[in-house]
Amino acid sequence: MRNNRAWFWESKIQNRERRLSVLRSLRWLSLLLTVGLASVPAVAQCDAYVAQNASNSTWVINTLTDALVAVIPVQFSPLGVAITPNGQFAYVTNTGAVCDLCPINQPPSVSVIDTATYSVVATIQVGQYPAGVAITPNGAFAYVANFNSNSVSVIDTATNTVTATVTVGINPLGVAITPNGAFAYVTNYTSASVSVISTTTNTVVATVAMGSPPWGAAITPNGAFAYVTNPKSNNVSVINTATNAVVATITLGCGPEPLAITPNGAFAYVANSCDSTVSVINTATNTVVAIVGVEGGPDNLTITPDGSFAYTSNFLTNNLSVIDTATNTVVDTVQAAGTQPLGIAIKLRPDALTQRCR
Repeated sequence: MRNNRAWFWESKIQNRERRLSVLRSLRWLSLLLTVGLASVPAVAQCDAYVAQNASNSTWVINTLTDALVAVIPVQFSPLGVAITPNGQFAYVTNTGAVCDLCPINQPPSVSVIDTATYSVVATIQVGQYPAGVAITPNGAFAYVANFNSNSVSVIDTATNTVTATVTVGINPLGVAITPNGAFAYVTNYTSASVSVISTTTNTVVATVAMGSPPWGAAITPNGAFAYVTNPKSNNVSVINTATNAVVATITLGCGPEPLAITPNGAFAYVANSCDSTVSVINTATNTVVAIVGVEGGPDNLTITPDGSFAYTSNFLTNNLSVIDTATNTVVDTVQAAGTQPLGIAIKLRPDALTQRCR
């Protein structure tokens, strides 16, 4: 089996050292902001679940106060996070370590977190190096891309067992599921393609050639288009889901990897990992309408349920940037983000007074 761990982290650490001198002063200012926000006497609206790759844990952060709510031990080297539509469970992919020279040997897995108790209630064995994870709109299944196994594991969320394994392209990374739950779009990095899986039969029904290694995927709320990032070519491809053909290509910043689409479908937010920016795409015109500077190496991105804020997890600076989507400005930097934060997902808290997450 080829070891892809070094390849995966190369893009994350290449610019770290030369940024640290500038970022230390920014961290101090942000820490003061965090302390101030933690004293706000108000009811939090959302929890952010952040996979802490270096500490083998998932951290839960109160989005109103920026305070750390819980530290949940998971398995080795967590990467992706997805939360069920009812908000009851978070599914975390753990890439694992199985090799002669590894300091710890632990098989790849998915941890299932009960969001009411902040505890792991199940651990599911999947393929090698699980990366992206997505859950069907009805909450019945989780689809997990296994980077080193060239496959997708399908997990029944009622029993937390793998009920199907679908062979896809080489080195699958990202997964996105259409709003009607009928198809899963999987990005295959090394084979430079997107596999389209029918969730009814769990078979690949189409393969879309990308021309460049794809990374992340997101689908518009109306299900009409899939947006796919291509970090080596610094652009995003737009796939018409009716024809599974690429209908537009949008030039972005350096190394676009994660992306998310606002709940109203009007904008796509794309994190450019190697120039630490977020490109905002108007999905009606497929043009970039704003570029937002964030902190170092944004590796994942999510949007709050009401669409008011976008959160990036910044791998190089170990924090989160919070973007107000109305103004496309950074309004907060969350320092309670652990070490090497990667996957991030947000859910409304049970005590939420409104749909807003801040």
